[in-house]
Amino acid sequence: MTDSIVAGRPTAATHAPSRLRSYARLGKLDVYDYYLGIFLALAAALFPLDTFTARKALVLALFLVGEIAVLMAMVALDDVTGFRDGSDLANYGPDNPLRSKARKPLVAGALTVPQALRFAWTCAVAGALLWTAASALAPHRPLWALVAAGALFVVSLQYSYGLKISYHGFQEAFLVALGAVLVIVPYGLLTGEFAGFLMAQAVLFGFGPLMFGVYSNTNDVEGDRAVGRPTVAALVSERGNAVFIGVLSAAEFLIGALASATGTAPWWFVLLMLPATALRTRQYLTGFVRGDIMTARRTGFTVHRLGVVLMTAANILVGWGATR
Repeated sequence: MTDSIVAGRPTAATHAPSRLRSYARLGKLDVYDYYLGIFLALAAALFPLDTFTARKALVLALFLVGEIAVLMAMVALDDVTGFRDGSDLANYGPDNPLRSKARKPLVAGALTVPQALRFAWTCAVAGALLWTAASALAPHRPLWALVAAGALFVVSLQYSYGLKISYHGFQEAFLVALGAVLVIVPYGLLTGEFAGFLMAQAVLFGFGPLMFGVYSNTNDVEGDRAVGRPTVAALVSERGNAVFIGVLSAAEFLIGALASATGTAPWWFVLLMLPATALRTRQYLTGFVRGDIMTARRTGFTVHRLGVVLMTAANILVGWGATR
């Protein structure tokens, strides 16, 4: 592919499949972890089985496809900003061999900024239309769910572009909120209810992307400091960042433990989540005892996906038990 690039611009020799791969990389379609939240909403709303209609399934499908479009817009705009301010050039350039330049089509020269912007805004419009259709078709439209979806849409597009929210702090909190909203909104559209147990799961779900995001920030600290992007890793010392991530790791366990202790979740929920807790501990030791941050980051994906499986199982057990 590099042979068909002149001065950073794709030439006519670039094949369509290569261009499609570049857009897929720009939209980070291989990182599907936020999309897994739909399984938590589905499992929580599935019972009684005879009340789960084709209409509800279609609402979930429309919401999921809209979610994919919105998040592709968000990450594409993030890449545009990272390319323009030079942070991606620093974090994915030759001085950082642990990060693949191919994952950043603008840095690799596979796409231009105007192409990336057109892709991002097309995805944003598609996402808005799909979420509107899902809400119109939904059996319930609680105000809190509509407001949460609307706020998420607006804030996502301003995350690294426009207002550049992530350049003014709040990045870590946003990652958790993003995951939580993507779980509770589709559930609200299907049931019209707000469930404490699902909310606890939604926060834990948001912790998943946070806990591989903070390891990415640890690796990217120099590039983020250079452009003034105030992640916690960029603002504090190396030791302070290690303490921060350790506190987050402990907080994740405590959220599940508190939910079980207060009756918000079944008493056995904290025990069910112990495999994920053990793997989260291993992630921390890999990153800050062995000093292998990028392996620890990859472990974070495994922890998140395992957590989704365990929480989905918890919802099925609760739902099945309530209908017997």
